[in-house]
Amino acid sequence: MNTPLAEVLDGQHSAELRRAARALLKEPLLLARGPRSDDFRLVRRHASELREWFDRNTGWPLHVDADSARLLKTPGSLADPTHPAREVSRAGAPFTRRRYVLLCLALAALERGEAQVALGRLADQVVLDAADPHLTAAGIHFTLDRRDERLDLAAVVRLLLKLGVLRRVAGDEDAYVSGAGDVLYDVERRVLAGLLATRRGPSTVRADAFDERLAELVAETALDSDDLRFRAMRRSLTRRLLDDPVLYYDELTDAELAYLTRQRGFLTARITELTGLVAEVRAEGIAMVDPDDDLTDVRMPEQGTHGHITLLLTEHLAAARGESVTTGDLRRKVRELAAEYAGFWAKSAKEPGMEGELVEQALAKLAALGLITRRGDEIAPRPALARYAVGETVVLEPRTTRMPQQRKASRQ
Repeated sequence: MNTPLAEVLDGQHSAELRRAARALLKEPLLLARGPRSDDFRLVRRHASELREWFDRNTGWPLHVDADSARLLKTPGSLADPTHPAREVSRAGAPFTRRRYVLLCLALAALERGEAQVALGRLADQVVLDAADPHLTAAGIHFTLDRRDERLDLAAVVRLLLKLGVLRRVAGDEDAYVSGAGDVLYDVERRVLAGLLATRRGPSTVRADAFDERLAELVAETALDSDDLRFRAMRRSLTRRLLDDPVLYYDELTDAELAYLTRQRGFLTARITELTGLVAEVRAEGIAMVDPDDDLTDVRMPEQGTHGHITLLLTEHLAAARGESVTTGDLRRKVRELAAEYAGFWAKSAKEPGMEGELVEQALAKLAALGLITRRGDEIAPRPALARYAVGETVVLEPRTTRMPQQRKASRQ
């Protein structure tokens, strides 16, 4: 029996809408040119429905024009430091405080500048702006005379190239770093204008404390009715279900927990319908799991030495059954594992003194996945870590253990 044409078309429409939504969640800034151009065209085709869904359920505005599609995502938790911007390289080192300041100064300079800019000229403007008394009072100084400072600026520029804010016309950043040349860029002003994801201009913020300033940047309008308060909770919870690997009940306020208890089925069904993520509900919380293992920037398990070490330490932490473990304990464990798995690990991982770095890399990944909390040198396993525990009998099932997550760099 032939399937009715209307049913086929509805199925195609739903599949395209899902692909478009997933593309935006994975890369909130899509360009009309480049490797994600197909995703951009799909988002543009379904912009109206996507805009309505994200506005109603998350409060994230979606702006689409001929050049780009920008989902103005704000994180569910403003205090989460586990998904920093990262260097555009194989190493993917997280941005330091200095690089973040350079990024902000570079964006400010580009906003005031012309349609083209040379890297040397941009550097001069950054140094000039960095002389602001407020920055110097905070201990921030840039001269860009030193190679390490030029490396930091080059890392910022490469991130802007990846985002599409800049387009290289001639030259190479390595030549600038070594002092042997300069680089010329086109400035994509529309992409630059849509980069900031805030509800209000930073210059209008009056708070002094850092956390209060962040809260003001993304604060919604006055919640002076039950309907507005419920809408704000629905948006906040949906953002966290989409953006965090695990939503733990003990991190919610009493009002949020009561709302989630009543509306859990509705919230998770809406997310599943649009994105294909599947709710895994446990006594401690909810994870929206991706059967396609695509909507994540932090994977576990991973191949290679670091992935193996992380998995082994995860099993070790799971065996602690909720008891805190110190980083010293984990360093000793890595030394033991290095002897046991000497034939499988990279040579550098077995060198004396490397255990500290290996432990830090593993803990950063586990924190990003919501599997641990860290207070100084004390590591406390979170309930979701139990899925990695090894018992006497292990039954392997064809299921993913990776959870949907967006980078802070792509929480753009």
